[in-house]
Amino acid sequence: MNKVKNILTWVPLVLLGLPLIGAGGAKLAGVPELHASFSAMGLPEWFGYFIGLAELSAGIAMFTPRLTALAGLGLIPIMLGASYYHIAYNVPSAVPSFIFLLLAVYAIVLRKKEAIWFPLK
Repeated sequence: MNKVKNILTWVPLVLLGLPLIGAGGAKLAGVPELHASFSAMGLPEWFGYFIGLAELSAGIAMFTPRLTALAGLGLIPIMLGASYYHIAYNVPSAVPSFIFLLLAVYAIVLRKKEAIWFPLK
């Protein structure tokens, strides 16, 4: 049973962490297709790089139990913004950002007692 619990703990975090590392890295690399959404919303160019750094950091933090909940907390406004963009600008499918939002909440709930802000015993 311990092995099953361990798998159920890590699979959602991996499903959130790996895409964030990929998307954040691509934004930091300046992939034009990923920066188009920021210019469409009238945001400055640097904002895309900032979000890329935040996503990359959060993706890495998904594999660091003491930082996972904090990263999930930081992802909530990013995923809400992504959902807003997909809905308001009629871009197909806001579903992935909603799934990532739910996975971020799961990460917070899962790791809140191990979080960096939780008092040490």
